[in-house]
Amino acid sequence: MVEDLKFGVNIPMTLRDSYPKIMRIAQLCDSLGFDSFWMPDHFFFSPRFNAYLEVWTTQTALAAVTRRLKFGNIVLCNSYRHPPVLAKMAATFDVITGGRLEFGIGAGWKEDEYVAYGIEFPKASVRIGQLREAVIIIKKMWTEESPSYEGRYYTIKNAICEPKPVQKPHPPILIGGSGEKFLLKVVAELADRCNFDFGTKDGIEAYKRKIEVLNRYCRSFGRDPEEIEKTIIRQVIIAEDEDEVDAKIKRFKPADVKREEYLKDRIVGTPEECVKRIQDYASLGFTYFIVNFPDMTDPKTLSLFAEKVISKLK
Repeated sequence: MVEDLKFGVNIPMTLRDSYPKIMRIAQLCDSLGFDSFWMPDHFFFSPRFNAYLEVWTTQTALAAVTRRLKFGNIVLCNSYRHPPVLAKMAATFDVITGGRLEFGIGAGWKEDEYVAYGIEFPKASVRIGQLREAVIIIKKMWTEESPSYEGRYYTIKNAICEPKPVQKPHPPILIGGSGEKFLLKVVAELADRCNFDFGTKDGIEAYKRKIEVLNRYCRSFGRDPEEIEKTIIRQVIIAEDEDEVDAKIKRFKPADVKREEYLKDRIVGTPEECVKRIQDYASLGFTYFIVNFPDMTDPKTLSLFAEKVISKLK
């Protein structure tokens, strides 16, 4: 049993256009003891998944119909909201929910959304520079009385953000991304949590590499790498026995994807096998697992994971 592991649920793209379904799942997660509920920040995604609910509006509605579940963003696109305005929005959410905000932010990447909504899409190094300044401003807005800041990309002058967030000194800031040249340096300098899933391939070995790079940057800033909580997103296929697991794999695996490739970056198996797989990731330092399920609308799946996996690990 590892007492400091956390478990959140990430809504898959196939559900993001159906608020009643999302609400029922959030309420079930709340009752089952999941720590958090995470949604992405997109306006649309692809021709197949173009019906998208805006994340702040949706999570505010969900907070009103749940009791203890925290709500997170995996991750907010910095370019979509002016940083001091975003800081105010987030602080307000944390206040009205009694401290139930999980704040995740990234530099942004989906160029077609930028173009469609008339948002400038600069090169990656600029977007990461903007992200860095945004996080500095957000922290100031959350912790200082009337902060000022003049950067290359953003400026605030005696900006008031009251009331402050409930969580002290401020809600944990997760920065998502895996770029080793610029992004992980920002993580090392400013983040409370990290997530490498955006752009990381090749399984556990790739994660080991990202952790090594992050640790090196942390040392350059004089930070203890252990100060940064490591999160990971994984799809889970779980069933009571091997036959049921195999049936689910056949049901959900695309025909043109090899079984070995499909299973590589997923947590798959009976509850006992899922526990072991999570422990493998925990041994690398991951303590916050954000999971989704291809059969998430089946309440038995969420219940099985909560009762026979989470209960063994917390």
